[in-house]
Amino acid sequence: MKRYSILLVFYSMFFCSMDASDRLTLADLTGGVYSTQGINGVTPLLDGESYGRIAPGGKQIVRHSFRTGQQTDVLFDVDNIRNRVKIDHIDGYQMSPDETHILLRTKTRNIYRHSRTAEYYIYNVKNCTLAPLSEGGPQEQPLWSRDGTMIAFVREGNLFLVKLLFNNSESQITNDGEFNKIINGKPDWVNEEEFAFSRAFDFNADGTMIAWIRYDETEVPLFSFPWYKGMNPEKKEYAEYPGSYDYKYPIAGAQNSIVSVHSFDIKSRAIRKMQLPIPADGYVPRIFFNEQDPEKLLILTLNRHQDQLDIYLANPRSTECRVILREQAERYVPEETITAFSTTSDGFVLLSNRSGYRHLYLYDMTGTLRRQITSGDFEVCDFYGYDSKTGITYYSSNQESPLRKSIYKSDSKGKATRLSTSATGINNAIFSSNYHYFMNTWSDLNTPPVVSLCDASSGKTIKVLEDNATLRQKLAALKLGERKFFSFTTADGVQLNGFMVLPADFNPAVKYPIVMHQYSGPGSQQVLDHWNAGNMGGCLYEQYLAQEGFICVCVDGRGTGGRGREFEQCTYLNLGQLESHDQVEAAIWLGQQPYVDKERIAIWGWSYGGFNTLMSMSEGRPVFAAGVAVAAPCSWRYYDTVYTERYMRTPRENGNGYDVCPISRADKLSGKLLLIHGLADDNVHFRNVAEYTEALVQADKDFRELTYTNRNHSIYGGNTRHHLFRQITQHFKEMAGK
Repeated sequence: MKRYSILLVFYSMFFCSMDASDRLTLADLTGGVYSTQGINGVTPLLDGESYGRIAPGGKQIVRHSFRTGQQTDVLFDVDNIRNRVKIDHIDGYQMSPDETHILLRTKTRNIYRHSRTAEYYIYNVKNCTLAPLSEGGPQEQPLWSRDGTMIAFVREGNLFLVKLLFNNSESQITNDGEFNKIINGKPDWVNEEEFAFSRAFDFNADGTMIAWIRYDETEVPLFSFPWYKGMNPEKKEYAEYPGSYDYKYPIAGAQNSIVSVHSFDIKSRAIRKMQLPIPADGYVPRIFFNEQDPEKLLILTLNRHQDQLDIYLANPRSTECRVILREQAERYVPEETITAFSTTSDGFVLLSNRSGYRHLYLYDMTGTLRRQITSGDFEVCDFYGYDSKTGITYYSSNQESPLRKSIYKSDSKGKATRLSTSATGINNAIFSSNYHYFMNTWSDLNTPPVVSLCDASSGKTIKVLEDNATLRQKLAALKLGERKFFSFTTADGVQLNGFMVLPADFNPAVKYPIVMHQYSGPGSQQVLDHWNAGNMGGCLYEQYLAQEGFICVCVDGRGTGGRGREFEQCTYLNLGQLESHDQVEAAIWLGQQPYVDKERIAIWGWSYGGFNTLMSMSEGRPVFAAGVAVAAPCSWRYYDTVYTERYMRTPRENGNGYDVCPISRADKLSGKLLLIHGLADDNVHFRNVAEYTEALVQADKDFRELTYTNRNHSIYGGNTRHHLFRQITQHFKEMAGK
C-alpha cells in the first residue's frame, strides 16, 4: 500500500508538469470519450430502395434512400402519436411484413446475453395511433406472422398470440410454462448462451400455424449466486439480508433440458408434438418454416457430442419427421454452422467446413445439393443472402488474408466478384431487400469505422454516411504510437500472427516491458485488421499503456479461427494446452528482440483469455513476470455442457483432458497474479476463482484478488470499468517498476 501511495504522488507531480492535452486518460477511455459513431437500427425496407433507422435520441424512425442516403420520410415520431397512449422513446422496432404497422420496443431489461423483456407497442403507420401489444406484463421475443395480421410472443415461459384483425385480442397458447421447469418458445440459459439465439418459435408461410421448441429443465441442476444491496444500481430489497438468484445451469456432464418441438394450429387450437427421433440428451438449436410451403418445417438437431448435425423435414400437422441431410464431423460441428444457417424460397444454405475451410452449400427442400457456392483455401465469414431470381449469393470472406474480410457476390456459375473496394481491413454489410445496394462498414487497425452506401452490382461507393471525423480529430491531437502486424514461427514450426502497439517515442535501443493480451478461445480471432482490435477500440487501452512505457502485443495461437479447420480444431479434447504453449512461445520470441526486456513480460485476458492467462503462467516455463485473469474459467468441470462438451466431450469420457487446468497447475504458477471476478457472473461462476484461490493457498502461492459486487461476466456499471482497468494498469506498472 505504501508503494502504491508513493507511486501515485510521483505520477501526479510528473503529469502536472506536462501538457496532458495529447495524452490518453483512463477516465476518458472508460467514459466513452473515444467511442465510434455508427448508423443504428437499420432495417432494409420492402421497396428495395430504402431503409429505416432509429434517429439519434430514440424518438423517431426515419426512412432513408439507399441510392442517395437522404432522409425521405418519418415512419414514426413519439411526438406525433394521435391517441392518448404515449411513450418517451424506443429501444428497437420491427416492421410488419407489409410495413403498415411497426412493433416498437421500450423499457428494455436484459435477462442474459441475448434475451430481454420489454414493453412493446403496435403502431399504425397510416393513422399514427399506438396500442400496447399486451397489458398482462412485459413481453419477450415478439414475432410478426408473415401476413402481418398476428404477433406471437413469450411471457413467463408461455407462448401468447395477438390478432390485429380482432382488435388486438390476446390468447394464450401454452399453459405449462414455469420458471426453472418448463420454457416454451425461448431457449434456456445454456442453449441461449452457446447457440446464440433467443427466439425458439416461428410462423408458417400462410399464418395458419406456429411451431416452437419446448425446454423441460426440471431435472437440470440448480445454480445460485448471491445478490447484495450494492450501488449503481442499488438493490434496496437486500439492504438487510442478502438474496440470491437461482437458475438452471448444467455443468459439463450434467443433465440438460429435454427438448421437443410442437406445433399449434391457430384455427383449431390443436397442439401437436413432432415425432422427432433424437436422443433424450440431444439439442434442437434452430427451427425454420419454409418460406413458401406452410406444411414444411425444418428442424436442426445435434447429438450431445455435437459431431452430427441432422436436418429434419417435418410436417407440422402429421408430425412426421425425416432426415434430409446429415453433416458428420470428425471432431465437432462449429457453432457458425448453426448461426449462419438460412432458408431460401425453395431450400436452404449451409455453412460447412467439410472441405477443411468454411464454405457455402446450396440445397433444395429434399436435402439434395444443388451446388457448392464457394470453394478455396479461405473461410466464408458471413452469409448475407441468396437471390433466387438471379442465383447470386452475397457473403463475406477472408480470401485476401486471415486478418481481413471483404464483401463478395458469387453468380450461379460460381464466379466470385469482390464488392468492397477498400484495399485492406474488415468489411461488414447490410443489403437492401432487392440486393441492389448495401451499406458497408469498413475499418482497419488505424482507421475508425467508415459507413458507406454502395452499389451491389459494381461495389462502387455511392455516399459516405459516417466517417467518424470528430473522433479522428480527437485522435489526431493525441501522441499515439505505431500499430503494426507481425508474424513469427515457433520452435514447433508453427507460424503465428500478431500485432503490437509501440510507444509514440519508441526507441529500438531501449528495452521495453511487454503486456500481452489474448483471448485464444476456439474459433476466435483477436489479430484482425480492424478498429475493434485490442481493447476499447483502436487499441486505445494498449495505446494508454504504450504512453506509460509499455509495448503491447496480441498473438493468435493455435485453436483460433480464420485459418481453416485443422488449425482451429487441433485443441480438441485438450483445451488450454496448445493455446498456453503458443503464448509462452510468443513471449520467448519477443524476449529475443533487442527492444524487449524479457524479464518484464506480462500477460492478461478476459473469460477464455483469463483461463489461458492462468494456463500460460503455469505452463512450466516461467517467462511471465505478471498476469491478470478476468472472469476466468479455472476448471472446465465447472462450465456449461454445450460449450465445454463441444470441445472436450464429458468429464467421464475425457477425464485426463479435464484434469489439465489452472487448478491442477496451481503449484506451477510463476509471476505476480491478479484475479478479477464479478460475484454475480451467471456465465463463469465465481466458484471458479474460489476453488482456484484455495488451490493457490495450499500450494503456498501469492496472488491478489478483486471481486465486484453484483457484477456479471462483463463487470460494468457506474464507476466499475474505470476502477477495474486502473487496477490492471497498476498491476502492470508494479511489475515494470514504474
